[in-house]
Amino acid sequence: MKSFLQQVVDDLLKTYDSFDNIILILPSKRAGTILRTTLANTANKTIFSPKIYSIEGFVEHISKLEAASNMEQLFTLYKAYSAMEYGEKDNFSTFSKWGQTLLQDFNEIDRYLIDAKDIFSYLANIQEINHWSLRKEKSEIITNYIKFWNNLEPLYKAFNDLLKAKKLGHQGLIYRTACEQLKDYLANNENKTHIFLGFNALNTAESHIIQEILTKTKGDIFWDSDTYFVEDAIHDASYFIRQHQNTWPYLKGKALKGIESNYTAQKNIKIIGVPKNVSQTKYVGGLLLKLKEEDNNILKNTAIVLGDETLLNPLLNAIPSELDTVNITMGYPLKSTPLASLFSQYLSLHLKKDSQGWYFQQLLDFLSHPYIQILCTEKEQNIAGIISEAIRLKNWAFISSDNLRSAIEGNDHLLSLLFFQEKVSGTNFIHKCHQIIQILREKFVLSKESLGLEYLYRFYTLFNQLQDMVEQYSFANDLQSLESLYLEIVRHETLDFQGEPLEGLQIMGMLESRVLDFETVILTSVNEGILPSGKSNNSFIPFDLKKYYKLPTYKEKDAVYTYHFYRLLQRAKNIYLVYNTEADVLEGGERSRFLTQLLTDENKLVDITEIIAAPEINPTVKVLQTITKDADLMDLIKEHASKGFSPTSLSNYIRNPIDFYKRNLLGIDDVMEVEETVANNTFGTIVHDTLEDLYKPYLNTYLEVSMLQEMKKKIKTTVIGHFAKSFAEGDISRGKNLIAFNVVVRYIENFLKMELAEVKQHRIKILGVEEKLRMNIAVPGLDFPVVLKGKLDRIDEKDGLIRIIDYKTGNVTSPQVEIVEWEDAIQDYNYSKAFQLLCYAIMYNNDQAIGKIEAGIISFKNLSSGLLKFAVKEKKGSRNKDNSITQETIAHFMESIRILISEIGNPLVPFTEKEV
Repeated sequence: MKSFLQQVVDDLLKTYDSFDNIILILPSKRAGTILRTTLANTANKTIFSPKIYSIEGFVEHISKLEAASNMEQLFTLYKAYSAMEYGEKDNFSTFSKWGQTLLQDFNEIDRYLIDAKDIFSYLANIQEINHWSLRKEKSEIITNYIKFWNNLEPLYKAFNDLLKAKKLGHQGLIYRTACEQLKDYLANNENKTHIFLGFNALNTAESHIIQEILTKTKGDIFWDSDTYFVEDAIHDASYFIRQHQNTWPYLKGKALKGIESNYTAQKNIKIIGVPKNVSQTKYVGGLLLKLKEEDNNILKNTAIVLGDETLLNPLLNAIPSELDTVNITMGYPLKSTPLASLFSQYLSLHLKKDSQGWYFQQLLDFLSHPYIQILCTEKEQNIAGIISEAIRLKNWAFISSDNLRSAIEGNDHLLSLLFFQEKVSGTNFIHKCHQIIQILREKFVLSKESLGLEYLYRFYTLFNQLQDMVEQYSFANDLQSLESLYLEIVRHETLDFQGEPLEGLQIMGMLESRVLDFETVILTSVNEGILPSGKSNNSFIPFDLKKYYKLPTYKEKDAVYTYHFYRLLQRAKNIYLVYNTEADVLEGGERSRFLTQLLTDENKLVDITEIIAAPEINPTVKVLQTITKDADLMDLIKEHASKGFSPTSLSNYIRNPIDFYKRNLLGIDDVMEVEETVANNTFGTIVHDTLEDLYKPYLNTYLEVSMLQEMKKKIKTTVIGHFAKSFAEGDISRGKNLIAFNVVVRYIENFLKMELAEVKQHRIKILGVEEKLRMNIAVPGLDFPVVLKGKLDRIDEKDGLIRIIDYKTGNVTSPQVEIVEWEDAIQDYNYSKAFQLLCYAIMYNNDQAIGKIEAGIISFKNLSSGLLKFAVKEKKGSRNKDNSITQETIAHFMESIRILISEIGNPLVPFTEKEV
């Protein structure tokens, strides 16, 4: 099957004897390279090559303007904006956030030859109608807001004039200027034959230029489509070609050249669903290896087209090493490169540094960056790792330059490069970025990291451009402006890989595939939101105004994607359409409508096979850990038993015996991290200690309203004292610690408020606070002493009934303190709160025999529920509860706790892990 370009070359060779006066215009430079090679391979005689342009190069040639870089455009636009005479203006940092959108709108207005004065007048009127104030007299902010919209047309004119003065232009300006210069161009090129190849969607300027050339000089146009789509009155793949056919006088009554009938030929189409993005690239890697094994030559005419271009990096890692040649011809987004995040973090690190130094988490993130790891590794010593370890060990919440120098000796050059103390200008910061690039370059050359060197070169040129701009325009010579500018540029710029487009496997984006044909096509990320891209509208021009001025909306953008998708399928024999089965708002939605459209086309159903691919999973069966109690472990258990089991340690055993073994017997704590804020256990300690201090003076006294009011006055000073004691070096004057301090104060205030309401209605006597309890337990079968110990938060008497109360700063609910079966208390961790209350009850009973008491928890996060009382229920969900703790209750629980401790002390029962 002939490719489109081969078909065109054959036609040209039949029609023209000489190509001296022929100019060929294609959608892209890559297509021009392939066309020139095809012409050379097909011609059977020596000929001069025709002039070949991409459409953008051709329009630049007519306009005599060069394309300004995105950075140059942004600076020029800000210069024009700064010169406008109205109100207060944004600084460059703020401007750069919306300046890009304005650039896109100016570009579109010019490409579609819209009367700028007309559209901006409309836009200003719309904003004036929409403004939010109904008052007759407008405030200053609204006046300035409307002035901005009224000044868009002068801003647009000033911006274009500044660019033209430097013989530069944005794409739209180049197109509009080309239309204005077209008459002169035609006069100077009367004897030239212009042939346009493979166009589809055209802006107004392109349409005007092509029609003028075709009408007024010798010329021709070849369309790259299929009769299957062109003859279908509603198929979006030929939406634009049908539009041109109906509106161009030149095409009236003429047959469209280049339209062939290839799509209906037999094809092997596979629609493959793969979970997640990286899995798609892994699948493609496996597919390439399989294709190579089947036919070693098949990959010479194979293209991988990335719907989502950010998959290039994982794809390169997934390509099998057995493949000889791979050519990348596409723009890889700079924001997706590791260097982009490195310099972004580097800028952010110095912008967010305050008088205390660098915040530890941000510094640790920066040091963990893979390129910083490479940069900081010298003579098998990783400086970044040493600094990170020092931060964790010394618990630095904020780090100064002196801290960093104390962590490592020597390497002052590297420290001053990465963590300089002084404030620097944008120019100096760019110089430091260049130094980082140079050091990394030397390391990458040694390690032969070719892709890394490509990244470095692109950022080297980017920082050179930035330096020129910052030196030329003083308004951007500070770090904040530099960061805004850097982030904007990185978001819009690409790293252009240039390889050998005539050899080996080809990797490209959708736009690079224009007018190119391959026998085997692998298309990835065929998901909604990617193919097509969806209804994003990053523009100041509203949808209805775009419709009125015939500017492209999402409808036209969808039609562009439809054309590219089906054009890839036209001449291909083997087609693999890979999509992500896991719909994700950030990475694309459900599978693309294009796939649904294919599957509803009865003419192609016979060619299609659907596959859902998933990685082979070899499940690893988790074996629960078992620890046999040897003599040494039994000694630890006996030692712990003699010191005393606490309710918490026993709860740990109920939750998971391995936790009890590690924490309570071996004393292994969790890995220490930098703790800049009050930890949960410290928070709880402060609450408990504060309440102890407030209530201690009133032991064995009936509480009165005046006592509680006196307590309320002492809350803040008492809390401050306990923060100083429990959080010795912590700063509670700012940040999360200040919030923690206020939360503790609020907790105590709310608790006393609740207590005050109780005292007004009941007689409450405080019998004890933070009482240390201890009792010996005789456990059958154990030949060593067993002690139960604990600290009881509060014992009081309410209307003659003794209550045991435990404070919890966390959230506790009623079901956690209510049991049905006694076995639950020692087997199910969900009842750990009930278990702890019963432990306190039996210890209290050991000191002073009880008749009938109550026990409960006061949860500071659930204070509105009051005292959550321990209860025994007949069954779950029952409202019949017995809140009383009697000797019978004590006897039941004593039996249960003996069973539990007997199990812990039994050398024949190993510690067996529970699934938590």
